[in-house]
Amino acid sequence: MEIRRFKQEDAVETAQVIAETLRRSNGKDYPQQYIEKNISSHGAGALIKLAKERHMYVVCDKERIVGTGGIAGFWGSITESILLTIFVLPEYQGKGIGRQIIDALEHDEYFLRAKRIEIPASITAVGFYRKMGYDYKDGNAELENGLLYRLEKFR
Repeated sequence: MEIRRFKQEDAVETAQVIAETLRRSNGKDYPQQYIEKNISSHGAGALIKLAKERHMYVVCDKERIVGTGGIAGFWGSITESILLTIFVLPEYQGKGIGRQIIDALEHDEYFLRAKRIEIPASITAVGFYRKMGYDYKDGNAELENGLLYRLEKFR
């Protein structure tokens, strides 16, 4: 497995990874309408735009993209950053790829400059992120709008 920075030509395949993961992994925790809305907001064109405002990475198994993740400044802050768009194809989950993505993001300049890092965690992935050292923001373990947990880590 190789992890590298996202390139524009990765957009279509990365969008497919996100769609597949949302449908198969997150679909058990969320209504189909919510899943489809997320898929439509993470199409190839949207990913190309997002890559201009954050650092995005892809994980490749030979030539195939099997995971992705991104990090950005949190609302323009220099002391806070946010992890976003972290997805691993279901058949690759449980094989250390998510850890590889988190490790790459935690070595990115946006992470290294931040004192606090936030992550909006899905119901599906909250346990994984907690194992990676992220805890509930302000100790609040309630779902935000019934959809996401807000997690954070301090450096």
